[in-house]
Amino acid sequence: MKAVIKRKRLLYKNCLCLILLFFPVIISAVPLTIAAIDWCPQLCPKKNKTIYINNSDKKPGFIIDIVKAVFKNSPFELEIEYYPWSRAIKLVKEGKIDVLLSPAKAEAPSLRYPKEEIGIQRMCFFTSKKSSWNYIDAHSLNKMQIGIGNDTSIEELNDYVKENPEQFQFQPYLGRYLKQSIRKLDNKRIDTFIFTYNTTMYELTRMGVVDKYRNAGCVNTTNIYMAFTAKNDNKTINKAITLFDKKMAELHKKGKIKKIMGNYKLSSWRK
Repeated sequence: MKAVIKRKRLLYKNCLCLILLFFPVIISAVPLTIAAIDWCPQLCPKKNKTIYINNSDKKPGFIIDIVKAVFKNSPFELEIEYYPWSRAIKLVKEGKIDVLLSPAKAEAPSLRYPKEEIGIQRMCFFTSKKSSWNYIDAHSLNKMQIGIGNDTSIEELNDYVKENPEQFQFQPYLGRYLKQSIRKLDNKRIDTFIFTYNTTMYELTRMGVVDKYRNAGCVNTTNIYMAFTAKNDNKTINKAITLFDKKMAELHKKGKIKKIMGNYKLSSWRK
């Protein structure tokens, strides 16, 4: 009788091992909702499951690649949706979405920021090729009409913008922002517009008009971040921030950030 019981126990253990081997216990992932924008080559939204808007190479953008590398094999499941910039900021501020990609701190100061940045942005003024104007400092903006996106931080010029609103033509930052700015420039409704260097050069090249416009000078370079809501479950957000900082440091150390940036013919912002 004892031998029979032993055999049954052994059979049970063997069956249990086989079940665990072929049907591993599924641990439910923690969803991490992310609001992103149309901002190639940093963030390139999809038209459908395979085709990326404005990106024939079918690349999702280097920030998305970095985020996916950070959270690979983690307890978090990324849920990325694309919105206009101002709406994306609002949704994360209100806690309706967990994460915003990818603001400078001045653009959304009420959010929570990890120690590690996810990139940099260099805001530059662009004019037609025929223009001789160059940005030097705030004084050089006198009498200029300037195109700018809503909720955009231009760092050392933020006070100038507040003090001289009549010089700035604000428009929502959507996927068509750059095309609208170029049209205004061509029609002489503005003298210059300011936008991030990487995206402007990327789009001008893609549109085949890069030889018609020029970089007239840039403001300071600023860190950009994977910013987290201050409204939702602190434990979940705390874990995500801790994981992000740890993995970003590892990816830099192993040279993986440089490799990701290289896929977009860009250099890592850290030397």
